[in-house]
Amino acid sequence: MKHLLLASILTFGGVLSAMADGIIKVQTSKSVAEALDALEAAVGNAGATVFARIDHAAGAEKVGTPIPANQVLIFGNPALGTPAMQIDPRAGLFLPLKVQAYEDASGQVWLAYEDPKETMDELDEVEKSPVIEKMRGALAKLTAAAAQ
Repeated sequence: MKHLLLASILTFGGVLSAMADGIIKVQTSKSVAEALDALEAAVGNAGATVFARIDHAAGAEKVGTPIPANQVLIFGNPALGTPAMQIDPRAGLFLPLKVQAYEDASGQVWLAYEDPKETMDELDEVEKSPVIEKMRGALAKLTAAAAQ
């Protein structure tokens, strides 16, 4: 069952908003590239591993269909992911974690990610596990640091 989240709250000097579909957005005054650079640094400083950085806008440009700046960082930490997969191996379908930085139609840049509690809501034992709160906390801290 999907959980409804608060419409918007202020946090760490930036705007954090959450939508009913479980996507959490953190506003930043940085460019997409700057925000992802900062996120990549924060992930490394936290001891996690960056697996990939995907530039959707560059891909769209290659096929002659430009879109505003849009990048995704895929990263993980076995200290968080392994316990989830020990509870239910299907948690591996939702890991590693990922955060998107994108520019909306008005030029505002956002960091966005799906709330792990929502992502894994079909895996009842994982969703109830303390590891989910650790993932939520890590994503909130990392995106807040990247947005500043």
